[in-house]
This record gives sequence, structure tokens and C-alpha cells, in this order.
Amino acid sequence: MTQFNIVEIFESLQGEGYNTGMPAIFIRLAACNLKCPWCDTDFMHYQSMSLPHILDTVHQYQSKNIIITGGEPTIHKKLPILLHELKQENYYLAIESNGLGIIDPHIDYIALSPKFHYRQHYPFPAQNQADEVRIVVEDHPEFIEFCLKIEQHIQARHYFLSPCEQNNHFNMFTTLQTLGKLNQHRHSNKWLLSLQTHKLANIE
Repeated sequence: MTQFNIVEIFESLQGEGYNTGMPAIFIRLAACNLKCPWCDTDFMHYQSMSLPHILDTVHQYQSKNIIITGGEPTIHKKLPILLHELKQENYYLAIESNGLGIIDPHIDYIALSPKFHYRQHYPFPAQNQADEVRIVVEDHPEFIEFCLKIEQHIQARHYFLSPCEQNNHFNMFTTLQTLGKLNQHRHSNKWLLSLQTHKLANIE
């Protein structure tokens, strides 16, 4: 029987990006192909769940929106099997990915989060289209150039910057400065601010 390594499945509100506030069921998959120093997910502690077990868990919740997250979902070769079953039950499927893998066509909404910390991996991102791009801000002279490069190579409807949190400190001032520099000559298609509002609201 097909098994999936699952960190957690829970229902909450989307806390960041364009769909902030959207009720959704989160399916968090284990493992990642990157190791960001600010990552707040313990994706190496997981349980092996069968497809029926996952579906039974999802059925306990009311939302018809599902967000596939991680870790990094695209490294799971059996993910299309799960996505196919969820689409058969008419769930709206969103994914959160670092953009280094190809997104399965079952996905309805793509949120990519390229990592400046691993900028050497992004000469040409594997996924060149998305609904939104969210980049965690790092204080580095090449960061703005990285954002512009990502904007050039990934066509998205929305682009966001997110402050980086480490040791309960957010680099908010650097984030605001960077937003201003990116947008100073723009009259439209501006980069926007995305906050982890679920943490501010004390929800999962």
C-alpha cells in the first residue's frame, strides 16, 4: 500500500501571501532538499500514513481547500497519487514550494518561495510560472538583484517579500527598505509585504 511521510494534517487559516485568511486543510509532508537556517518546521519528525488514512483524516475537516506544504512537497515522487485522489473529491489544491521542482498539474494554485540563501540553485528555476512568489528577505547587497532575477524567470500574478524571523526577531526594517527600493520606479505590479499573520493571531 502506498505510504506518505506526513508531519501533520490540520485545519486552519492561510496566514501569509495572497490567500491570507482562507480556510484550508494543511497537509505537511516530511523532508526538504534545502536547509534554511530560519526554518520553523521540524520536517524530520513524521509518521508514515497510507492514502486511505490521509483521506480519512482530511474528511474530518470542513474546508474544501487543501494546501500541500512541507518541507518540500515536490521531492515526493508519489505525491501525484495523493493529488489525484484529492481532485477526485473536488478539493481545491494549493502548494507551497521552493521552486526547485516541477509542480504537478493537479495543483490549482502555486505559491513559490525561492531562497536567496541558496541562490546558486536558482540560475533558472525549474518552475517558471506561479500564482504568487514569496521571498524571505536577507540582508545582503545581492538580494535585490536576486528578486529581480526571480521576477524575470518566474511569471507570477503576485510578488511578496516576507521578513525573516530568527530567535524571535524579524528583520522588518530591512524588509521595508527592500520593498521601497524594488518599487521606487513602479506604478503597478508592485512587490507587496507578506507577514506570517497566523503567528500574530496565535493559530497554527
